[in-house]
Amino acid sequence: MCNAYVTHPRILTTCYRALVPCFRILLVGLVSAYRYEGPNYSEEVAKSEAKILKNVIKDGAKKLHEEEQIVRILTTRSKLHLKAVFKHYKETSGNYLDEDLGDHLILKQTVQCLCKPETYFTEILDVSLKGIGHDFAKEALTRVIVTRADVDLKLIKEEYYHLSGFTLSHKIEEIANGNFKDFLLALIARGDQEN
Repeated sequence: MCNAYVTHPRILTTCYRALVPCFRILLVGLVSAYRYEGPNYSEEVAKSEAKILKNVIKDGAKKLHEEEQIVRILTTRSKLHLKAVFKHYKETSGNYLDEDLGDHLILKQTVQCLCKPETYFTEILDVSLKGIGHDFAKEALTRVIVTRADVDLKLIKEEYYHLSGFTLSHKIEEIANGNFKDFLLALIARGDQEN
């Protein structure tokens, strides 16, 4: 989104204003600096919050993204704490949280990004590589590889191989061409050396 703002500020502003206010609250909360990311968390609080999530979802709220408790938990807790919440949720409900979120795509993607970002980014890569002829697919592919190259590209590549049965490098060799292909393959190779 940051890159889009530089070249298309009006489009980004229009998209932001078009967001349902509750989505705005969730998205702004997710990028705020308020989140504690230290090594400490309370197992009891994690269990309690897993129960809160289970009850809200069980009650069948149509607009889960508007539920203050869900937004508060997802936007203020550390990733370590959230992993504990998701683990306790699975233990008590028998399902993964993202499975129980049903059609609430923004919440499903949020949970995936917070809990297992490599799975989320692998799904983005898979969709992008299937639609490589479209500009949006090329942009998404580039964005994932560029932004994750120094972070967790090795995990993403392993997850992609597990999902598709092909290495990411092989798939890019197969469908991309020219400088674009060389650029992506260079980033992937660099990620192998650094990770």
